Amino acid sequence: MKTNQLLILLVGGAFCLAMMSLYRMLELTSGAGLQHLQTPAGPADSDLSRLQQQIDKLERLLSDNNRLVATLRDYMSLRRASWVNEGGANVSSGSAQSRSGALPGCRLAEEMKDGADGVQLLDVYELLPFDNPDAGAWKQGFEISYHSNEWDEQPLELILVPHSHNDPGWLKTFDHYYQDQTRHILNNMLIKLTEDSRRKMIWSEISFFSKWWNDIDEQKREMVKRLVGAGQLELVTGGWVMADEANSHYFALLDQLLEGHQWIQRHLGVKPRSGWAVDPFGHSPSMAYLLKGAGLRDMVIQRVHYAVKKHFARQQTLEFLWRQSWDSSPRSDITCHMMPFYSYDVPHTCGPNPAVCCQFDFHRLRGGRVSCPWRTPPQPITEQNVKERALLLLDQYRQKSRLFRSSVLLVPLGDDFRFVESSEWDAQFGNYQALFDYFDQHPELHIKARFGTLSDYFGALHRRLNATGTTLPTLRGDFFTYADRDDHYWSGYFTSRPFYKRLDRTLEATLRATEILFSLTLAEMRRLRGSLVEDFPAREHFRRLTAGRRNLALFQHHDAVTGTARDPVVVDYGTRLFRSILNLHQVLHSSAHWLLLLDKNQYHYDQSKPFMQMDEVMSAQDALPRKTPLTLSDEPRSLIVFNPTEQRRSSVVGVVVDSPGAHVVDAETGRPMMTQISAVWAEPSRASTKQFQLDFVAELPPLSLVVYHVTRASVDSAHQSLYTFYRRGDPPAVQSEHFQVSSPEGPEAHAPLLLSNKHVQIWSSPDTGLLQKLQLSSGLVRRVQVQFLWYGTRTHPERSGAYLFLPGEKEAQPYSSDPPLVRVSRGPVFSDITSCFRHVTHTLRLLHLDGHAGKSLQLSNTVDIRSEVNRELVMRLVSDVANGNRFHSDLNGFQMQQRRTLPKLPLQANFYPMSSAAFLQDAASRVSLLAAQSQAVAALRPGELEVVLDRRLQQDDNRGLGQGVTDNKLTASLYHLLLEDRRGGAQEVGGASVEHLSLLAHLTSLSLSHPPITMVAPGDSQVPKLRPFLPLRSSLPCDIHLVNLRTLEDSQEAESPSQEVALLLHRKGFECSSAPDPGLQCTLSVHEEVNVADLFSPLRFRSLRRSGLTLLRQDDEPESARQQPTHLRPMEISAFRVELD
Repeated sequence: MKTNQLLILLVGGAFCLAMMSLYRMLELTSGAGLQHLQTPAGPADSDLSRLQQQIDKLERLLSDNNRLVATLRDYMSLRRASWVNEGGANVSSGSAQSRSGALPGCRLAEEMKDGADGVQLLDVYELLPFDNPDAGAWKQGFEISYHSNEWDEQPLELILVPHSHNDPGWLKTFDHYYQDQTRHILNNMLIKLTEDSRRKMIWSEISFFSKWWNDIDEQKREMVKRLVGAGQLELVTGGWVMADEANSHYFALLDQLLEGHQWIQRHLGVKPRSGWAVDPFGHSPSMAYLLKGAGLRDMVIQRVHYAVKKHFARQQTLEFLWRQSWDSSPRSDITCHMMPFYSYDVPHTCGPNPAVCCQFDFHRLRGGRVSCPWRTPPQPITEQNVKERALLLLDQYRQKSRLFRSSVLLVPLGDDFRFVESSEWDAQFGNYQALFDYFDQHPELHIKARFGTLSDYFGALHRRLNATGTTLPTLRGDFFTYADRDDHYWSGYFTSRPFYKRLDRTLEATLRATEILFSLTLAEMRRLRGSLVEDFPAREHFRRLTAGRRNLALFQHHDAVTGTARDPVVVDYGTRLFRSILNLHQVLHSSAHWLLLLDKNQYHYDQSKPFMQMDEVMSAQDALPRKTPLTLSDEPRSLIVFNPTEQRRSSVVGVVVDSPGAHVVDAETGRPMMTQISAVWAEPSRASTKQFQLDFVAELPPLSLVVYHVTRASVDSAHQSLYTFYRRGDPPAVQSEHFQVSSPEGPEAHAPLLLSNKHVQIWSSPDTGLLQKLQLSSGLVRRVQVQFLWYGTRTHPERSGAYLFLPGEKEAQPYSSDPPLVRVSRGPVFSDITSCFRHVTHTLRLLHLDGHAGKSLQLSNTVDIRSEVNRELVMRLVSDVANGNRFHSDLNGFQMQQRRTLPKLPLQANFYPMSSAAFLQDAASRVSLLAAQSQAVAALRPGELEVVLDRRLQQDDNRGLGQGVTDNKLTASLYHLLLEDRRGGAQEVGGASVEHLSLLAHLTSLSLSHPPITMVAPGDSQVPKLRPFLPLRSSLPCDIHLVNLRTLEDSQEAESPSQEVALLLHRKGFECSSAPDPGLQCTLSVHEEVNVADLFSPLRFRSLRRSGLTLLRQDDEPESARQQPTHLRPMEISAFRVELD
């Protein structure tokens, strides 16, 4: 009771203090405002500007007060909940919430179970023998039998779906494919579908479709609209590309979907209903979630492990309701159809026997360029052979139908770049129509066959299921790692071309940051000026943004981010990414320039002479970014730092300067910042005499632009790094005239290397510099050793390539080289250990920061394996975490998926995709590896976790690419390693447990993926007065992530920004047995209902509508009142159409 009374007193006191401060500020503001208005001297604009500043301060104080009240209310609710818990009462009916202290996002590990008809893919993997016997015609399946009277009561309803799979880059570039093939396909589509209303087709890649649309005239566009309206042409999925589902981050997956859907809405006014993903090399439930959130109801997938397909076919579970692993409700369910056979081409889609089905691919008629490998060619359908041909085809249809629960059958008709020539359209449609006519004329066959789209198929399927009372099973899990035959697992592409996988994420972070700052700039202009500023090139910048969106979207294609395209195509993709980054920098500079100016009238846009520049630039599409050296003087140079995250953060900001002494202050307050001067190492043991690394600690409010002043100073004005060098057997000769350097001798040279801050202490080997052990301030100690290893490839014809990982040995071989040079640096901002091996430079860095950034270790690698032949370099962590055969890796940065290392599977099968995170855990601890790029990950033995850094392979792996992977670059990879206590009796949960990252890991991953962006203003005294831009008064709650704030296109004026923005929020699920001590700076709400407008105070929303994830207008809900709370459920992404005031 005393605690209760004390808490009430504290809360009351804080509230009174806030109200008194608010009243005093109101008094001062009124006086200041009147004084300025009554002063005759000085321009009126200046007076108004000062008054506006005072009003802004008042608004911020009001916002702070509201936020304080809300925080106190939430805290009281939380305390009440904990008091109830302490008294033994139940908090809520939800098991997860009641066990975790009533925070809706906080989830203890739990096992998700469905009814008897539910399927958990992890359990399927435990069950399957993976024995791969030869089953005859359907080599990877089994013999199918049926009785001819099975369809007497329910006729077989056959939907034949013509399609043409068009890769936006693979063997040719996007533009070359369009010129050589795609435009002809679409031109013929327009003619041939118009000729006969019974003909239909589906199309998925909007990147190609939009390019073709720009080339055709208005008359043809009207023809397209009529075909779409009549249901003859259906746009399926509606994404910019058919995206990869292993390497792509959910930001990019959603962004390419949004770009495609917005294009379709603008030009065709329709909404995609069904998903079509026949070529991605494995499938992720994250993609299923995004499709459902975008309003799609059904989807088709193809590339699934052949043993899983066989099992599902036997169980008649090839059609299922795909449910998210973390969702206990059917809210996220989407109907999914899995193709049962080897491929999506005609030989593998009509039925189980490809030799028969190939005879019904009429593009392969005698005399054509394509033939049947089974040596029985198709025959044109005539009156003489139609009966025999129809019955032969019907037998395949019936066999395939026996694998499903309904008598509605989907049969695709197409392949890569099909229907290029007019003759193929005639051959396919003419011969199939003759067969369909025969079926219609013989009702005793009990089959109704027609051309159709995916909507036709799924509409017929749902009607049949409803009529017969048949239900589909639910399924949880993902479909990685894919194998198409034998032990050929497609785990190589999880890493192939890692340079471009890293560049992909750089563009992603740049695009998101630019989207947010551009949207805030336009909103601020309208707030202050009532409209956009004439001199600000809003339309030009919006075009740059659109190009950036589309180039990032194009790279999500399943032969782009995967690293599985030919060398010239990879260069084309890289050039697009590189140019987009440069163009987005222009938008960033221009937006920041306007926002920072105290006197907005001084804004002037000059593309040839930008007001500011990036401090880090890329010189080419295949080069790592480099810092631009700053020339310092007694005149302050302005550094502008943008925090693109929704959280206040302490960050280390680094620039290269020309002086060994420098001074950094906050430009607004004059407060000096903690700094550290380090050497720029031209070679591992030779420091530059002209360039120096200046690092300082920046305190960055959420979404803020903060200005710092840097001046030249005496050498002793900044803390200099102290260096110690080690090399076993051969002490290095170090050249460094400005820094204190030592090389220990005797016993000291063999002592472990120690680094520590207030959160963690680490031990590294003096021989290699590599990490050996960690200890937390709580006392938890874990052995965590970093090792490097090589994988080779097989010696017989089937060898590793761009897609496949086929290692030659049962285990990786230890990395061996000459003893590395080890360089230890110590300072007040950071300390690190750099190990310089022949093929990799590895740095372990510890930040001396109070916040969450100081609780993890930064691991970075610069890898160069261009001298190697058929080798793959791996970084392995070896720990004493007792995780058994289980670990977790993320799917697309959206959710964590439990993995089980199975000895019955070959080594390459136990590698999985990792977009951003993986962890090992036992009852007492968790070790998380958080990544800034995607790559393959495995945990082959208990306590081990390894990631593949790069692969160089001299040969093709026989999957169509026709080349190896030998265009390796100097490649950087970046990680944070996090050791956490697990408290509160945490224990492993049996079965397929659902786990999440901790809040600390989420925030660390956010900082890693979205680092501060540093820009530099000119170095002269003519720089106008700048003031920081602080759009938010406080951080968003810890578990709510601002995915994007994306300006939408004006519905009336093409290629122009509208007043509407897409606000996308992701409420993270988090694991709460790993609670950081001390706690995090950000707050938590105890409610699922959140007032979105309050989160972004003092930004004001003129309107706010919840919508689908791709912001289609028909998905908009009625406008809600600005103060009305809305549901933000844990794990869910929510989209809102917002007008910022």
